[in-house]
This record gives sequence, structure tokens and C-alpha cells, in this order.
Amino acid sequence: MEKQHYVFIDFEFTMPQGRGNPVGFYPEIIEVGFVSVVNDSVKEQFSSFVAPSKFKTLTDRCKKFLSVHQSQVESGMPFTELVDLFKKMEADYPMTTVVTWGNMDMKVLKQNCQKAGVEFPFKGKQVDLCMEYKRFFGDQNQTGLWKAVQAYGKEGTGKHHRALDDALTTYNIFKLIEKDKSYMKKHEPTTIGDRIDLSKVLNHLAL
Repeated sequence: MEKQHYVFIDFEFTMPQGRGNPVGFYPEIIEVGFVSVVNDSVKEQFSSFVAPSKFKTLTDRCKKFLSVHQSQVESGMPFTELVDLFKKMEADYPMTTVVTWGNMDMKVLKQNCQKAGVEFPFKGKQVDLCMEYKRFFGDQNQTGLWKAVQAYGKEGTGKHHRALDDALTTYNIFKLIEKDKSYMKKHEPTTIGDRIDLSKVLNHLAL
């Protein structure tokens, strides 16, 4: 039997200083956090800074927003090492489903792979939990990660905009949504056919 493997991923990215992006600017991953879950059991939690390669100096806006220091990202793992880590995970668990809050994480990962000239590491299913949440609750607008968990009467894990904390919060919301889905399936409203034996009604009408 194939092991069911979910990996809940969050990235933090570089940011330009203002509205006018530097020539050729694109967001680069500078922090990664993920939670690996096999058959509903947490197998691994991972956190690391990632060294940017194109725009290596962080803007003041980026440092302030993410509460990171230049030295932290400079000592981070190379991006290609991160991709290799994901590839190994995909090889170990061919049935991997990647779960993120929003679609930006995978978009940036794909773009960073293209810029680095390496293959995108994931071949399996990718789930945007923010869209799942929106569809499930019928929200008009997309909801922020921590706002979503607070709507459940819970609090996010650790500190918002730290990659591992946000990955853990995403995992926690996933469990809450799955629990609600399971409850809804068990308590689907009965149809009129379930409540009334239609054969008896039809026989009565035929008399």
C-alpha cells in the first residue's frame, strides 16, 4: 500500500524597496519551512534560510517586514540544495501532495527554478489550501492565513511570516478543514426519498 504523504510548505521571499522594482528583479526564496506528514503522522519539520543569488542584498523593507538580518540569509543553504532536498522527498514518497496557503509559493519556486536552470522538483498534486478554504466556506475574497485560523477560534503557531511557523499553521488549518468536510459528509441532509417510501405512495395513488 502506497504511503499517503503530504508536505506543507511555506516560503518567504525577497522584496523590492518600493513600487519601482530594480531592473530584472524577481522574488527569491530566502526562507523555507515545511512539515512532512505520512499517513496522518508528522515525520519531519524543517526550517532554513536560503541564500539569494540574484539580488543578494536585502532591502530595508524586506528586513523589517520579515524580521530577518542580512547575515542570516547569507549563511543560508544554496537554492539548488533546497531543490535537491525536495527531489529526494519526491523520490522517497512518489504519492506526495504539496499543500500551500495561496499559489504564490509554487509560482515563485517555479520561477526560481527557471532562473537557476534546474528542474522543478514536484510532479505530484499541488493544493492551494486558501482556495479550498474559500470554496468550502463560500467566501467572496481570499483570506489571509492567520485570519483563517482565527476564524476557527484558534491562533497561528509561533510568529507570522516565519516560514516554519506558517507551514505548521497551514497544516493545522488543513486538519480543521478536513475534520469539517468529514462531519459534513456524515451529516448530509436526507432527501425526500430517504424520508418517504415512494413505492408505498405510488401504490396508494394507483388504488
